[in-house]
Amino acid sequence: MPPSKKGRSTSEGDTKDKEDGDRAKINENNENNSRNDEERGESPLGRENAPSQTLNDSPGLSPNVIEDELQLPEVQEPARPLGSANAANNESIQPRLVQAMSVEIFKDPFDETSMQGEIFCLETMFPDWDAYDEPGGPLAMKASADPDTMYHHEAMREPDRDEFKKAMQKEIDDQMENGNFEIIKRKEVPKGATILPAVWQMKRKRDILSRQVKKWKARLNVDGSRMKKGIHYDQTYAPVASWNSIRTLLALTAIHNWHTVQLDYVLAFPQAPVEKEIYMEIPRGVKLSDGDDTKDYVLKLKRNVYGQKQAGRVWNKYLVDKLVNEVGFKQSEVDECVFYRGNVLYVLYTDDSILAGPDKNEIDKVVKMIQDTGLNITIEGDLQDFLGINIQRENDGSINLTQPHLIDQILKDLRLTDDNVKLKDIPAKSSEILTAGLNTKEFDKSFNYRSLIGKLNYLERGTRSDISYIVHQCARFTSNPKEQHGQAIKWLGRYLKATKNKGLRIKPKRGRALEVYVDADFAGNFNKKESHLRDTARSRHGYIIMYDGVPITWKSQLQTEIALSSTESEYTGLSYALREAIPIMQLLKEMKTRGFPISGANAKMHCKVFEDNSGALEIAKIHKYRPRTKHLNVKLHHFRDYVTRGEITINPIDTNDQLADYLTKPVNVHILRKLRKQVMGW
Repeated sequence: MPPSKKGRSTSEGDTKDKEDGDRAKINENNENNSRNDEERGESPLGRENAPSQTLNDSPGLSPNVIEDELQLPEVQEPARPLGSANAANNESIQPRLVQAMSVEIFKDPFDETSMQGEIFCLETMFPDWDAYDEPGGPLAMKASADPDTMYHHEAMREPDRDEFKKAMQKEIDDQMENGNFEIIKRKEVPKGATILPAVWQMKRKRDILSRQVKKWKARLNVDGSRMKKGIHYDQTYAPVASWNSIRTLLALTAIHNWHTVQLDYVLAFPQAPVEKEIYMEIPRGVKLSDGDDTKDYVLKLKRNVYGQKQAGRVWNKYLVDKLVNEVGFKQSEVDECVFYRGNVLYVLYTDDSILAGPDKNEIDKVVKMIQDTGLNITIEGDLQDFLGINIQRENDGSINLTQPHLIDQILKDLRLTDDNVKLKDIPAKSSEILTAGLNTKEFDKSFNYRSLIGKLNYLERGTRSDISYIVHQCARFTSNPKEQHGQAIKWLGRYLKATKNKGLRIKPKRGRALEVYVDADFAGNFNKKESHLRDTARSRHGYIIMYDGVPITWKSQLQTEIALSSTESEYTGLSYALREAIPIMQLLKEMKTRGFPISGANAKMHCKVFEDNSGALEIAKIHKYRPRTKHLNVKLHHFRDYVTRGEITINPIDTNDQLADYLTKPVNVHILRKLRKQVMGW
């Protein structure tokens, strides 16, 4: 059964060596057999792979360990698009409706270098594309992803498959020991109830600096893609700590030389009870201890197993209840993933968390209290790696944040790993502004453009404000990249190779409190050849929010409104920056009221004086009717009350002292080095 009509199919990945296409034939198997027998994948962080393993000794289950025989999957028929009973029969696809059909493809199951990936029906995703009538049928291209995150069958082909087998056995042991499942007869399942498939996620966890594998993980999940709202779940939102809160904690740690402890919750989600009644198939290859056929039995979930759409929310509610009602934490009213207890500050990001405070004994006491609630935690000691960022404390009290592993992945994707690669000393050409390039040469697809943008964005948001401008500029053209955009990313890659071990150095300058630097570039993208495009008229603003000289957050952003003057573009940037600064100011005030040593909780807004930017300063300070700016409504005036009360002061700043300058435009090496030293510490 081919994809809809003549869907030319491709998946994101390294397409250079597959540009001419490998043909993938899709086997027309019975759908039920496909569901039971195939290993299915969704995303690098939640791939769904039907396991061929054995549950260890527990009531009703055979204690056999994993079979050594490699189970190779058969070719699977295409999955049906959401909302459609049969993709082949769905002839009336709405032009604007994206119905992505994906299948797992295997060119040769007996060849370890075989192409594997996903096929997407591009006709349903891009109905206006005019290349569907090209001969040859579906074109399958090799997909690339994190090589340490994989399917079960991929893990079984790896040299370290024995480690994965141990990890899988440990996962089974832990799940059964915790009573996460109950074996019941299939006929006992209520009529009409959905029995969801069981899936695997396999991953190597590496040390960020040494790149040595420090842990092999195998996670048994339920297939959440089959869950229906109102039946299997209601709400799915689960909060996580913001980068603003995490960097604020790190800044306070550096300022006051606090102690830190990092905690990891073991099998976090299943520690919480299940929210609704859910049933899951017994994974393929599992044996019952009494020899009964596994097809006659299913698993009834007793705990909040991974893979459920609402699993993160259920876990967060369960954990917060424990922390607040049993440990005695007080939850922040500004960031619901920040908690206070005495002199201990606690920041939570799903199942990773940081405790910080001046008294090590008090922190240890809090850790003991968390353990006494019955929560299963791993104490990982002082901060080292958190959310993919290496954290290193120096003897002078400063803290270095770097992401060398992510940069290595970027360089590998760009094929810039050779020692003879020419390096760059600035992230982008200072003399060039990227445009849409509608009539220019197409991007050669030598790397996965969209994937690279995702990695660069995480790198920029984590530690590298120096690449914010060019990353955002390149991201604008993700849907239709041209040769110039690909060259810009390669240029950036050469800059990152030259600065791979650099990042953000947290070295406080006490007494400066909260400062915000804002800059704007009025209509800086204008190009008369593309003047019909709306984006050429949009201005760009950038801002950096700092506490005691430590960057808490930063941003480079095209303005959604089209500014009519440089005054308006500057004032718009001022408004957007304060939307971010006011919650940080409120968080610092909250910490101060709870006894934490906060040096100041008022914000000083610095706005660059350039041309008529004095107008932006006057609009913010003096409230009066102005005919030329009467269209600046409540959306931009939201911070005026703070100015009136004196909680925010707005001051002019010399162009040479404007730290946000490199967030609005490409700069030369002299300006870059000066601003990078002041903001990032190197």
